[in-house]
Amino acid sequence: MLSIAITSLLTYTLLVTAEAAYQTPIYVDAERAKICSTRICLPPMCRCSGLTLPKSAYKGHEKEIPQFITVTFDDAVTALNYEQYQQIFANLYNPDRCEAKGTFYVSHDYTDYAKVNALYNEGHEIALHSITHGNGTEYWRNANENLMMREFGQQIVILERFAKINRKHIRGMRLPFLQAAGNTSFVVAKSLGLLYDSSWPTQMYKDPAMWPYTLDYLSVQDCQIGPCPTASLPGLWVNPMVMWTDVEGYSCSMIDGCIFLPKDDVDALFEWIKKNFLRHYEGNRAPFGMYLHAAWFSRGNNYLKAFRKFLEYANSLHDVYLVTPSQVIQYLKHPSLGRPFKGCFKKPKVPCQPTTCALEKTLTGETRYMTCCDSCPEVYPWLDNPLGEI
Repeated sequence: MLSIAITSLLTYTLLVTAEAAYQTPIYVDAERAKICSTRICLPPMCRCSGLTLPKSAYKGHEKEIPQFITVTFDDAVTALNYEQYQQIFANLYNPDRCEAKGTFYVSHDYTDYAKVNALYNEGHEIALHSITHGNGTEYWRNANENLMMREFGQQIVILERFAKINRKHIRGMRLPFLQAAGNTSFVVAKSLGLLYDSSWPTQMYKDPAMWPYTLDYLSVQDCQIGPCPTASLPGLWVNPMVMWTDVEGYSCSMIDGCIFLPKDDVDALFEWIKKNFLRHYEGNRAPFGMYLHAAWFSRGNNYLKAFRKFLEYANSLHDVYLVTPSQVIQYLKHPSLGRPFKGCFKKPKVPCQPTTCALEKTLTGETRYMTCCDSCPEVYPWLDNPLGEI
């Protein structure tokens, strides 16, 4: 039966040429999801949401499951936070001697696309966070498929043109304010050809913590910020945002959303981060997500130092890997005990000549400065004009 919410949902698909990437409509029919059964939901393409281990056969072997950490940042990439990212990831290597990597959910406003290109060439994952970032939660809760496709489909065009990101390497998205529009948000993600969404927090499934899963069947995940999806979307993964706990015992979806923190002291902050990590590491080894905005580091003198100290601690452990959500999903398609990957990701080598442009933002008439690769657009790129053409 077709879902009442999304019968014959009109979306858009990306074409080969960037100019047409947000113009051609297709129809995506999505049925209402049924209860998942491991008898019919089989790897590598399907995974039930209720599974607490990569394989049921791994029960009793939890200490042999590799522990993944995903470090993810939301919003604009700027010259300032780019330098912070360099400090964070410098000289960190996983047990397989592959470089530690992070993930950047990039929104358009104020982003330096030459720095995005630099992160991409360093092997980090570049993902979607919308063009405008919206006007608060209501904007996203009430977004229809047309708006969602413009926000995210046109953002792909921007990343391709101005940061020279290969389209096939854009695999994931995170919704601003973590606010979904029910099925619509996830149907759009599938229509864009994305591998996963990472916008859905879970408080109920943090001990034992939740592993990523596909939306072929109905999710058991608690709906902290509704509406949440009920549609069957085969092959689309959810990378659940397992909540942290602050020092007073309250849950928080992102690190910078935690209200009660330790004092501004490197060791106190480090021990708090470590305590949240150990819930995963000493438990079922579900991925430990470190979700934040770089602005968190400016809240105290020691936040960045404590963050780096924790990553150095994690990097000293023989079975902990600092990876991207795409790598976690790659592992879950073909899980194993011990070393999770056969080799290191081959880093792109995409040249970029940084060019700083003074551009009119047509909507407001103000002048905006944007650094991009190679050449300037005619006006500041924005929704419905992602290439910045006159």
